[in-house]
Amino acid sequence: MVRYIFRRLLISLLTLWLLATITFFLLRLLPGNPFQTDQILTFEMQERMMNYYGLNRPIVEQYFIYMGNLLQGNMGYSLKYTNRTVNSIIAKAFPVSADLGLRSLALALPIGLFLGIASARKRGKAVDYLCVIISVIGVSIPSFILGSFLQYIFALKLKILPMAQWTTEMHKVLPTVAIALGLLATLTRIMRASMLEVMTQDYVKTAKSKGLSEGKIVWSHEIRNALIPILTMMGPMVASVLMGTFVIEKIFAIPGLGLHFVNSITGLDYTMTMGLTVFFGAFLVTANFLVDIAYGIVDPRIRIAK
Repeated sequence: MVRYIFRRLLISLLTLWLLATITFFLLRLLPGNPFQTDQILTFEMQERMMNYYGLNRPIVEQYFIYMGNLLQGNMGYSLKYTNRTVNSIIAKAFPVSADLGLRSLALALPIGLFLGIASARKRGKAVDYLCVIISVIGVSIPSFILGSFLQYIFALKLKILPMAQWTTEMHKVLPTVAIALGLLATLTRIMRASMLEVMTQDYVKTAKSKGLSEGKIVWSHEIRNALIPILTMMGPMVASVLMGTFVIEKIFAIPGLGLHFVNSITGLDYTMTMGLTVFFGAFLVTANFLVDIAYGIVDPRIRIAK
C-alpha cells in the first residue's frame, strides 16, 4: 500500500509540474504585454514596468525564478492589482467560491442520487421518463443560459430574489440553484446507468434467490456497488465546483476565483493567471489523489494493477 501511495503521489507531483510549466510558456506566447491595455501608460513607462517585474529577462530565467518562488509558496504580485499578492487574493476569494460550491453540492448530491436510483428502479415508467428528461435538459443547457433564465424569471419578473451580488442569503439562492441543476442532472444520469448495470449482475440475482428482502438487496448490493462510478467522478467534480464556476460568478457578480480568473486572462495578468491555474491544478490533483487512495483501500486489486 505504501508503494502504491508513493507512486500515485509521484504522478500527482509530475502532473502539477507539467501544468505549471506548460501554462507558463503558453502565457508568454500571447501577443502584447500586461501593461499595453492601460492607455495611461506611455511606451517608456510600460518598459519601466516590464523591467521592474522582470518581464524583459530571458524567458528561461523568468521560468526558473518563478518556479523557485512557487516552491516556497510565493506566487508573486498581481500585475493589475497594485501591491496585492496572488496569495492574498486567493485567500480572500477562495472562501466565496468554496461556499458557493458546497451549497451547490449539498443541494445536488442527495437529489441527483435519489432521482438516479428511482429512475433505474422504475425503468420504463413515468418516473423514469421524467428523470431522464430532467437529466437531459440539465446536461444540455449551458450554465450561463440557465443562470440568465433564473435571473429573468425570479429577479426581473417575479421580483422575489435579488438579481446578483453575494451579500445576504437571498442573494445566494439563484447562483446556487444554477450550478446545482447541472450537477444534479449529471449525477442522475450516471447513477441511473450504474444502477441499471448493477441490477443485472449475478450477485444480485443470487441475493434474490436466497430470499433476501427487497430493501436489503437494493441497499447492500445495488446502491453500494452503483456508487463506485460516482466516487470516480466526485474528485474532479468537487474540485471544479469548490474552485468556482467562472461563468456563473461572472453573471451574478460574485467576488470569487472565477471573476479573478477571467479578468486575469483578458488583462494578461501573468502572475494571477499562473497562480490561479496552479492553485486549481493542485486542488484537482489532490482530489484525484485522494480518490485513488480510497480506491486502493476499498479494492486491493486496483493498487496491484496500477
